[in-house]
Amino acid sequence: MLRSNNGFHGLASRLAWRFAAPVALCAGLLASAPASAASLVQVPSGWQVGTEPTWVSMYWYVPDNTPAGAPIIVLAHYCGGNASGIFGQAQSGGIVTTADQKKIILVVPSLTGRNCWDVATTPSLTHNGTNNDMKAIVDMVKYTITNKQANADRVYVMGASSGAMVTQVLLAAYPDVFKGGAEFAGVPAGCWAVSYASSNQWSSPCASGQVTHTPMEWGDIARGMYPGYTGFRPRIQLWHGSADPTINYTNYTEAVEQWTNVLGLATAPTTTSTLTIGGNNYNRRQWKDACGITVLDAFDQPNGPHGPSANMNGQYTMPFFNLDQATLTATDPQAAGCSTGTGGAGGSSGAGGRGGTTGTAGTTGAAGRGGTTGGGGTTGSAGRGGTTGSAGSVGPGSAGTTGAGGDGSSGAAGDNGTTGVAGTGMITGTGGDNSSGAAGDNGTSGAAGTTGAGGDINPAGVGGDTGSGSAGTTGQTAAPAACACEVARGPDATGAFALAGIVAGVFLRRRRAKRLANER
Repeated sequence: MLRSNNGFHGLASRLAWRFAAPVALCAGLLASAPASAASLVQVPSGWQVGTEPTWVSMYWYVPDNTPAGAPIIVLAHYCGGNASGIFGQAQSGGIVTTADQKKIILVVPSLTGRNCWDVATTPSLTHNGTNNDMKAIVDMVKYTITNKQANADRVYVMGASSGAMVTQVLLAAYPDVFKGGAEFAGVPAGCWAVSYASSNQWSSPCASGQVTHTPMEWGDIARGMYPGYTGFRPRIQLWHGSADPTINYTNYTEAVEQWTNVLGLATAPTTTSTLTIGGNNYNRRQWKDACGITVLDAFDQPNGPHGPSANMNGQYTMPFFNLDQATLTATDPQAAGCSTGTGGAGGSSGAGGRGGTTGTAGTTGAAGRGGTTGGGGTTGSAGRGGTTGSAGSVGPGSAGTTGAGGDGSSGAAGDNGTTGVAGTGMITGTGGDNSSGAAGDNGTSGAAGTTGAGGDINPAGVGGDTGSGSAGTTGQTAAPAACACEVARGPDATGAFALAGIVAGVFLRRRRAKRLANER
């Protein structure tokens, strides 16, 4: 996939990046394959939904006697390639043999009159975008699921160079379709959008390793391709040669950063090892989820070329997809560790808490006893008759005694005088003491007893006693279809994501800073 300073010219005849040999051997490999009626054939119509670009074609390989429920692997070719070329590489890597044995359907998209796959424009970098290469490939998968009754829960993708870029974009934009991918010498999802040239589908800054981001920035770029999605994230296998002259090795290290963030993994791998494949040394780093499943598997070949020597190697990709088992499960093992609505990073919701004991109501104060009403005063007896014509002196009647029921005697009438003045009324008894809650005598009713306060809720999330206590803290609720075996992933992007602008802006700022540093 060499590119001159004047542009990308005659790529198919200048494949100096390790893909030429497998393509050249394609015919021989097909001829030497085990006898089988199955072959790579074009599906000319029926798979389209009306929004696919005219330059995209569909091919598939359906093994003999494939039953319903078969898995699917998408094979995406390199720049200047086609369906038969990438199929030949899959054949030499043992993938077709495994497909025959395990009854796996191979879906092979192909470009006509185009150089590389579009992994840069907004429609291709948007979930369910219209009239773009990525959605066309997804339409092929859906057609295969319907037409061949294939298993929608076991769909995978792999590709080389431009096809490797397809792999990363499809996993980012369509995590609801694919369960895993393996890419050979690609770039992080979204990288190709920087300074993209539609004339030859090329990005010089990305290819040369000039586009770099923090893991969080890369993660946001990938998540921005499907805004609002918080469900299952497929696993990925990365392969790259450290001396790649076409797609700079920096793209491999940047891809590792992107997918550790997207998958919510630690920076440090779970395991590291070295191995030899086909006489060439490789470094291998693996990151596992909480269930022990490897969700990021990264291989780099020291001093390796573009298209590492293990290109499209089924020896490692098939086990990574769990398609090498004696009996293939109907559900992908990684997806099987997922459940809807499990506790998120904040912990599980408090289990409702035990019902708290309601505070006992206070005893209502007893009514105060009434003050005793004073008895009626005795009416003064009538005065004796006096001498006629002489007014008797007025004898003032003495007042009735006050107190608790005292006799309020009326003053006795004076001799021959006027009737004695009526005695004063009795004094009303004062209210009783209400400190104990009892009403006072003939006074203010005693105050009601205080109602017992409710018990407190346990703040750890276990419900406490009911009453006036505050509710326990609820654990963070995970989004639907989150995975119980996955650690917390990076935050999901929300709203519209100006992907090209953000990527280009960061790239230009860094290039400007570098230029200023050189000027100093």
